[in-house]
Amino acid sequence: MELDVVIVGAGPAGIGVAVALLDAGVTRVLVLERHFVGSSFAMWPKETRFITPSFPTNSVGMLDLNSIAIGVSPGFSMRLEHPTGEQYAEHLNEVVEFFEVPVKENVQVTEVTPDGERFRVETSEGTVHARHVIWAVGEFQYPQVSSFVGAPLCRHTATIGTYQDLEGDDFVIIGGYESGLDAAYHLALRNKRVRLIERACPWSEDSSDPSISLSPYSLERMHDPRFRENVELVPNTRVSHVEEVDGGYRVYTDDERCFDTSAQPLLAVGFVGGHGLVADLFEARDDGYPLLNDRDESTTVPGIFLCGPAVRHGDQVFCFIYKYRQRFAVVAKAIATSMGLPAEELEEYRDWGMYLDDLTICGQDCVC
Repeated sequence: MELDVVIVGAGPAGIGVAVALLDAGVTRVLVLERHFVGSSFAMWPKETRFITPSFPTNSVGMLDLNSIAIGVSPGFSMRLEHPTGEQYAEHLNEVVEFFEVPVKENVQVTEVTPDGERFRVETSEGTVHARHVIWAVGEFQYPQVSSFVGAPLCRHTATIGTYQDLEGDDFVIIGGYESGLDAAYHLALRNKRVRLIERACPWSEDSSDPSISLSPYSLERMHDPRFRENVELVPNTRVSHVEEVDGGYRVYTDDERCFDTSAQPLLAVGFVGGHGLVADLFEARDDGYPLLNDRDESTTVPGIFLCGPAVRHGDQVFCFIYKYRQRFAVVAKAIATSMGLPAEELEEYRDWGMYLDDLTICGQDCVC
């Protein structure tokens, strides 16, 4: 199969950039997904909801924060401000259907290899050839489970189907950002005792960057009486190791404290990202993320692009949908113009808060 673009991953990044490509006139596009459209969101814990609110587009052109395509509003179509992961996965499927995005589900990509002026993409269903590859596999299905000694004894929050099925009355959660607070909140609602250990103190962070500070949604839930009654916050504390003791678990910290619990400790320490399979096609930044040029393309292998929460430019972190969607038109324009297409349709993305030729957002060196 010969294509202009293969996109790996059918989450919001993959589907969103596919819509931008179609808008730019690039038609030989195929999205490959190893599970199903929106599967990472469908795998969220049942109780987990979006921390960024969805709301309909208004008359001055402001877009729903969780939208991935111009003219689309999850808040309007779903009538929900904070949808669950499963609900958002349904929304992504509606976007695929409406924009007629070509997607092949249940296809595992096993290797991407440069082959002259194109790429050879090996999959579970054979070989696909494409002039360009966009890697958009996301992070949620790649949890960080080895950040300290004994971490594999813990359970990552990304593997929890529902908090109501967790056995025990006394929990230790390692990691106090959004997913850690979310776990603590839902356990507290069930009158479980929770000790939340965090190496920083994000609930007191004075930064306006949501990549650093907690969302208002999380901070608001911390004021719930059941949260205050059942959750003990342990800030500025780094976990050194975890071990099994007397039929339970003991969590040790760098300041020589320890926390005993009969329930399996929960990890909420983030994700390693899904770019490992193509890491050799990118230079690595000092933080381990792929190094990109100003078109979100590999600096060493032209033609392969990164899209999604793993995108980094300097100190800018594009970890939320409303952040990394700002790069859809950048990638689409780079590919369309390389094919000799005018990409005029992408000009309307400028009204969507997207700037096609640099990283400046709203005249400031920020993305928040």
